[in-house]
Amino acid sequence: MSQENKESQILNMLKERNDILIYVDNAATTKIDIEVINSMLPYLCDEYGNASSIYSFGQNARRAIDGARKQFAIALNSQNNEIFFTSCGSEGNTWAIKGIAHKMGKKGKHVITSVIEHHSVLNACYSLEVEGYEVTYLPVDSNGMVSIKDVENAIRSDTILISIMLANNEIGTIQPIKEITEIAHKHGVLIHTDAVQAVGHIEVDLTDLNVDLLTASAHKFHGPKGVGILYVKQEIALHPLIYGGHQESGLRGGTENTSGIVGSGIAIQKSMQEIPRMRKKFEELSNCFISRIMEECPKVRLNGHQENRLNNIVSLTFPNVDGEALQMQLDLKGICVATGSACNSGGINPSHVLLATGMKKELAIGTIRISFSKYNTAEEIDAVAAAISSAYRKSSNRF
Repeated sequence: MSQENKESQILNMLKERNDILIYVDNAATTKIDIEVINSMLPYLCDEYGNASSIYSFGQNARRAIDGARKQFAIALNSQNNEIFFTSCGSEGNTWAIKGIAHKMGKKGKHVITSVIEHHSVLNACYSLEVEGYEVTYLPVDSNGMVSIKDVENAIRSDTILISIMLANNEIGTIQPIKEITEIAHKHGVLIHTDAVQAVGHIEVDLTDLNVDLLTASAHKFHGPKGVGILYVKQEIALHPLIYGGHQESGLRGGTENTSGIVGSGIAIQKSMQEIPRMRKKFEELSNCFISRIMEECPKVRLNGHQENRLNNIVSLTFPNVDGEALQMQLDLKGICVATGSACNSGGINPSHVLLATGMKKELAIGTIRISFSKYNTAEEIDAVAAAISSAYRKSSNRF
């Protein structure tokens, strides 16, 4: 049977099961868990009280929020009062970086980060530079790994914060955060880690990591969109994000998103319990997927660290191919993947992460990212591999 016929047979079989959409862009967002939805419904309909109200109807919502806060604290091995609810990971990153900078500006105005951080971190740092702060942007190696030596060499007497992500959202590389934290604390510097892509997919023990601030987002682990958390170690003073009432210990005013917070608590609880099983599943899916792609597309490049990586993210660079054109061909077949580039003002801007690893621009634009979730099946991944191989062969001579 030809490759095209095999691909067609698999896709038709999936369509017969009404699985027309094959979604493998779970690093962007995930399907909400039905148990999470069910936990949210009472607080959208019957238990709609304001958690700041002192009467019992409002206090029902307060207890639900406190329960979710405890679920996060247990899942991440922290204290309840160290968990602050936000609207998303970007908010949490901005609050952590600017909140510390504004609180500690009299001590120093130097911040350290890396060149491959999420734009919410980079843009927060750029905004600090406008305010007169200095920022050191650390390079990475070809695997997207930050050098521990570079971190220590960058620390100055006026350094107040280091912000390095735990796992990269594009290539999956996991950074040595525990070691970086030890160096930071040795020099009396605080450390924040953007763990949005990591929490819910790998074990994150805050007592072990010992970071001072950590960001996570519920929609990355089958929770609702619009809810994130910022962990702040108990002894750390943080500048308020939103001035208002007494919500979130007076640091983030505004009526709480009770239903979303409740759902996120269930989502973190379930995801952390499922990590051992999911680790095995993702390892099997990614190994089979990568092996097949490498066999059928021998010139393809696997990006990121080969060992220290999230096994649910696979970043592949195809030479002589436009990644967005490849993405669109897959979309026509009902397959959702991400590219390693973004369209901006009519022009293709290669991923800053890929360029930082030393990849040339013409190669970087030929990158796609496949990311799995617990809902993906081996059958789906087989169909995706077949479709990518077919689309690559058709496209490689055109671009």
